[in-house]
Amino acid sequence: MSTKVADHILERLRAWGVEQVFGYPGDGINGLLAAWGRAEDQPRFIQSRHEEMSAFQAVGYAKFSGRIGVCVATSGPGAIHLLNGLYDAKLDHVPVLAIVGQTNRTAMGGSYQQEVDLHTLYKDVASEFVETVTVPEQLPNVLDRAIRTAYARRCPTALIIPGDVQELDYSPPTHEFKMVPSSLGMSEYSMTPTDEALRRAADVLNAGDKVAVLVGQGAAGAVAEVREIAELLGAGVAKALLGKDVLSDELPYVTGPIGLLGSRPSYEMMRDCDTLLTIGSSFPYTQFMPDFGKARGVQIDIDPHMIGMRYPYEVNLVGDARSTLRRLIPLLKTDRGGREWYDTVCANVKRWHETMERRAALAADPINPEYVARALDPLLPDNAILTSDSGSVANWYARHITMRPGMRGSLSGTLATMGPGVPYAIGAKFAHPDRPVFALVGDGAMQMNGLAEMITAAKYRDRWSDPRLVVAVWNNHDLNQVTWEMRAMEGAPSFLPSQSIPDVQYAAFARSLGLTGIRVEKPEDVESGWRAALEADGPVVIEFLTDPAVPPIPPHATWEQMEATAASILKGDADRGSVIRQGLKAKVQEFLPGRQKQ
Repeated sequence: MSTKVADHILERLRAWGVEQVFGYPGDGINGLLAAWGRAEDQPRFIQSRHEEMSAFQAVGYAKFSGRIGVCVATSGPGAIHLLNGLYDAKLDHVPVLAIVGQTNRTAMGGSYQQEVDLHTLYKDVASEFVETVTVPEQLPNVLDRAIRTAYARRCPTALIIPGDVQELDYSPPTHEFKMVPSSLGMSEYSMTPTDEALRRAADVLNAGDKVAVLVGQGAAGAVAEVREIAELLGAGVAKALLGKDVLSDELPYVTGPIGLLGSRPSYEMMRDCDTLLTIGSSFPYTQFMPDFGKARGVQIDIDPHMIGMRYPYEVNLVGDARSTLRRLIPLLKTDRGGREWYDTVCANVKRWHETMERRAALAADPINPEYVARALDPLLPDNAILTSDSGSVANWYARHITMRPGMRGSLSGTLATMGPGVPYAIGAKFAHPDRPVFALVGDGAMQMNGLAEMITAAKYRDRWSDPRLVVAVWNNHDLNQVTWEMRAMEGAPSFLPSQSIPDVQYAAFARSLGLTGIRVEKPEDVESGWRAALEADGPVVIEFLTDPAVPPIPPHATWEQMEATAASILKGDADRGSVIRQGLKAKVQEFLPGRQKQ
């Protein structure tokens, strides 16, 4: 039997080491689906409930494996559904390849059913490389180039393949004009700045007395080097959320997350430092960085298009974080004198951990959402992978989960879209079937798409050597993050028609699928609920009935700002009494000298 274009595509994916493709079927990719049958499901076709979830699963797989994530969808509506997940990949700089069908070439331009101008549609999200395959000889070049581009530019790329092209006999490019041959593979490479640029950066850092370091996901391959330079400079290290798993939170000088979801010591360090070193991060909120003109700055980033635009850095070093730091460290002074700044940072970190412990211990109605995350933290295995959805749960993930060496974690950092928590976790399980995975999600995100993807988890549970996939739902009947944003930023009370959501029996739904379902309604059952989830022999949904009135207070919030928020709540918020009470209780914990339980 002759080799079809679709057969060759799967063969080439296997040659690139692709082990699974996340997708959903449709007649626009019938040729590919038939080829999968002939290839005995190699690479494996992982079926989601919705194409958007396939894209999120590909992103989660790529984030936690370091390999390209591949997703596939039919023409028209299927290709459109992939977009949100692909934009998540684009904004978080993740290598993903989308392969989508298209109507037959004979029908293109004829307003045919499901005909969409996919090249135009994908031109933004896959701006680095999107191509329509019209003849077999374009392969394997366009596929190879899409994969190389995704890796090199850390971005999504796309191939559009009309249905009739998928079923053509494959013929390779020949050795003649207007043919483009190709070859497999690409070596690892590193990029480093010039010696002169490194010397200028060292001069800035050597002159600093109060150095702050900010790391993002681009520093993940330079853990030892980040530790060495921080300790050499006597610096504290703050982490953008995409870099939460770069350094252990057990290190005394790691101040934790930065920004609205950040920590008080990160805020204080950025406020008071005289020098800023940013490594592998494009954290966008300049108001959480030092005041302009107050601190000198050095940035290290591998992407010249993303450097020098978040802060007026004095030196911008374009290079791989590990290679650059290895060359920079020998240029730094070793006799820096006193350690007052370092001691101050460490003391602030210690005080913040005590504050978070007190906040988590506060009584709430019925369960304090901070306590749910706090109770999980010491129970997490050393090789745990965590995903967090967007929303108020991201605050509790950021502030209460202690990353230790070997643990991994991520969320939708830049797009901050609802919905990726559960599909990320499924993608992570395919990347690491031997590791336990925890998805921390709000009830809004769980209703949006998490419930449906528990069907996917049930379908593939036997593929994972470690069966633990724990989906934790903070059930507060409220789209809580937006509710708090309305109160704090708009000066408006909660608008119940938009914010209140139905009470769904999440644990019961899991049980209906043959999975473990646990419902926790009282604070005294939180820890035992987590332990039961960890001991289950397969995927688990554990829901906690939490108090929507517990505020995700920004680290820089002052009493005056708290009073302004309270004034807006008193205008007519349905939960105004509980909200004000919980807000005051939470804020006052920052000023208590010791531990207490309320």
